[in-house]
Amino acid sequence: MTSMQVEPNDGKEAAGADEGYQRGLGARQIQMIAIGGAIGTGLFLGAGKAISKAGPSLILAYAIAGLVIFFIMRALGELLMYRPVSGSFSEYAREFIGPFAGFVTGWTYWLFWVVTGMTEVTAAAQYMTYWFDIPQWVSALIFTIILYGANLISVKLFGELEFWFSMVKVTAIIGMILICLGILTLGFSDAGETASVTHLWADGGFFPKGIGGTLMTLQIVMFAFLAVELVGVTAGESKDPEKTLPKAINTVPWRIAVFYVGALIMILSVVSWTHFEPGVSPFVAAFDKMGLAVGAGIVNFVVLTAALSSCNSGMYSTGRMLRDLALNNQGPKLFTRLTRNGTPLIGTTFSALLMMFGVWINYQWPGKAFEMVVSFATISGMWAWIMILVSQIRYRARADRGELPESTFKAPGAPFTSWFALAFIGMVIVMMGVDKDARISLYCAPLWGLILGVSYLVLKSRNPDGAAFAKRS
Repeated sequence: MTSMQVEPNDGKEAAGADEGYQRGLGARQIQMIAIGGAIGTGLFLGAGKAISKAGPSLILAYAIAGLVIFFIMRALGELLMYRPVSGSFSEYAREFIGPFAGFVTGWTYWLFWVVTGMTEVTAAAQYMTYWFDIPQWVSALIFTIILYGANLISVKLFGELEFWFSMVKVTAIIGMILICLGILTLGFSDAGETASVTHLWADGGFFPKGIGGTLMTLQIVMFAFLAVELVGVTAGESKDPEKTLPKAINTVPWRIAVFYVGALIMILSVVSWTHFEPGVSPFVAAFDKMGLAVGAGIVNFVVLTAALSSCNSGMYSTGRMLRDLALNNQGPKLFTRLTRNGTPLIGTTFSALLMMFGVWINYQWPGKAFEMVVSFATISGMWAWIMILVSQIRYRARADRGELPESTFKAPGAPFTSWFALAFIGMVIVMMGVDKDARISLYCAPLWGLILGVSYLVLKSRNPDGAAFAKRS
């Protein structure tokens, strides 16, 4: 099957107009959703384990991976300006690769956010233990219920929550960078006497665990960037996607430079990398080492906010992906239903119920819950990136031949940058196979692929149009 089965779009059609969604997301909300998507649990919690594995060289890993993420986002931006639709990843996979690719991408991205939701409520529950001696599963359950309720009210409320969640994260990281800069220059706090940029190379060198140790952190690094593509899911509910989406995507480089590279340089200059350990937020640990207990409590609140923000995004995106699949005859029709406020009630509810599995994981294995779900979230999330890149390469080839209209937001350096990003993702997958802790995700991926393959064959036998045709009913 080829993409010719899909009716081409001239790139000007309003995505949300015929999808039933309300265009409730304004420019400031789209901007903060894009910024917030790059700041989450992978940075606030996962970086602790990555620092212990790679030392200061983690900074380089984030910088290189950040460049790859920018290539991915510009590829997505080119597709979005060609045809801005909700559920964009599976839509583009259907058009440029084939119906089965769209089927796999839609369901895999849905699963990614379900698993990520489990990851984030797990992280949030861990953060709550900083203040309260309560079981992790209790906190996870409460957070899941609250965010589920918020997502059913309206997309505008979702956007507003994400705006303030992101504002808290951005303000906190900038504040932390300024505090660390003050400690380095003025020498205040308990860490003032020992703080020095020489920590970046003096304590075992810039690569204290060797280049191999740095490569082994790539899975954690890429997990930290997962969700930056969420801005593509908002296309159908953006008030002015032609202006807001390119602007949001073009902020990716400075977001990564400030919030990842800049923040890590500051933290690892003030406190030696040898003081950080897995399972503990490096931001909280840094303030503890500085003797700023109040600051550590504030940062813990911030990282709690980051986890809830990501879970909130998961609640939002899962319902949209299920509805997109249902509209294309690749999922149960009941998922197409919207409330009066334009929210996919049944799809969101179904996803939230599955996220409750994360509550059970927290009950059974509170100490290992985060690591258990991170690996699978990473491999399933990277599948969406692969589909974005392949779709963009095929779209660009057809646009260059004059078969499709050119995008108003062409990716610079493509398709070479897209091929480079694909190669980098391939290397990350190889590193995951080498890492015994991450290897389980590679075992689960073929099983998930088998489930989808069988499901597609069943769909094809019962509904040939759904399996062989990507046009909306």
